[in-house]
Amino acid sequence: MQFPGRIEQSIGGHPTLSVIVTEFAADVAADFPVPEAVAKATERVTADKVTDGVWFIGGGSHNSVAIEMKDHMVLVEAPLSDGRTKPVLDEVKKLSGKPLRFVINSHQHFDHAGGLRAAAAEGATIITQAGNKAYLEKALANRGKIAPDLLTKSGKKASIRTVVDKMVHSDGSRSLEIHRIKESVHNDTFLMVYLPNEKILIQADAYTPGAPGAKPPAAPNNANAVNLVQNVERLKLAVDTVLPLHGRVAKGEEMMAAGK
Repeated sequence: MQFPGRIEQSIGGHPTLSVIVTEFAADVAADFPVPEAVAKATERVTADKVTDGVWFIGGGSHNSVAIEMKDHMVLVEAPLSDGRTKPVLDEVKKLSGKPLRFVINSHQHFDHAGGLRAAAAEGATIITQAGNKAYLEKALANRGKIAPDLLTKSGKKASIRTVVDKMVHSDGSRSLEIHRIKESVHNDTFLMVYLPNEKILIQADAYTPGAPGAKPPAAPNNANAVNLVQNVERLKLAVDTVLPLHGRVAKGEEMMAAGK
């Protein structure tokens, strides 16, 4: 009998596990009980209406935002994995009955892009910053063999649309702007979404609100928040409400105070 001396795993071409096998024994009884908390775990998804046609999708560690257009829906962010994004997609379907056509990806970090395969399985076009295209094309083209995911089972090919610095998506009744967050220390292919009529800003990781009522720091101590405010001012965006992809809904003035 032969057994490998090294076991390696990768996701999207990037190594995630490397095990060196020093000893092997056959027919040894093994018991790997699943912790009760894991066995009974369920994904909690909430949909809170922010204004007409805009919902804040929360309930977990990562948020999304659903936006209703004239004849379709747009989702900002498909996070984590099939396990999170599929329940989010199911919730979005209940909101208006309109098909989901576009999913906007804030950036390619695994916790914010891990559900894009589930979104592609629904037939949604992925909108991402142009610098992510090659990576996502490769990651979304992979086919799972051991444990096929939703995209593999669907047999669909992912559709990707890219943004360089700005894209406007409009149907005549509602307009949304997708802007690149320039010179970010967090990510170089960072996108935020702005609804000009509603004065709503949707962003991930650059600004996460503190507890309700908490005072802003005496001086800005978060380079990401400072950079976000600089980009908001550069683009002359008037922000009344911030929908963060981590944390609670916040007022625009809270974000500005945190970054100035």
